[in-house]
Amino acid sequence: MRKLVFSINVSLDGFADHTVAIADDELHEFSTDQLNTLDTVIFGRVTYQLFESYWPHASKDPRASESDVAFADRINAMPKIVFSRTLRKVDWNNARLSNGDMVEEVLKLKQGNGKGLSIGGISTIQTFMNLKMVDEFWLLVHPVIVGGGRRLFDGINAKLNLNLVDAKTFHSGVVVLHYLLNR
Repeated sequence: MRKLVFSINVSLDGFADHTVAIADDELHEFSTDQLNTLDTVIFGRVTYQLFESYWPHASKDPRASESDVAFADRINAMPKIVFSRTLRKVDWNNARLSNGDMVEEVLKLKQGNGKGLSIGGISTIQTFMNLKMVDEFWLLVHPVIVGGGRRLFDGINAKLNLNLVDAKTFHSGVVVLHYLLNR
């Protein structure tokens, strides 16, 4: 069975926001290595639009670092599924739009063969956390306080017992916490 893997940048005060992340080479290298263990990316609309606004073109940006380009090349090559009720089309390479039953489709993907499945998007991940379907959590806690936004765990009504399997600190002060769902 394939694992459902969730990785998110979160502020010290608990807000999930990729735009306040310390996006340095170490973070991008870590994220690229993580993508290499997965073979499909699942997005909700908001996260898809955030990523799609930059990553398809990042490797052509003269200001992009080598680590940016490596991450861009990896994510651009991967199959991507976008769950949305409002989008009519997706234009990113290897992306397909799904407006079907998200839970049913992800269950089928989990039961298939292949590497793990990456899942992104607050509303999307909250659905799967409440169903206890997320196998791995990677919380990248950034040393910033943003004071507002969407809290990662608001709306979670299921108790999730997690086992910490690893923690590491980047030079920037980002702390990576790797948890497995205790079943």
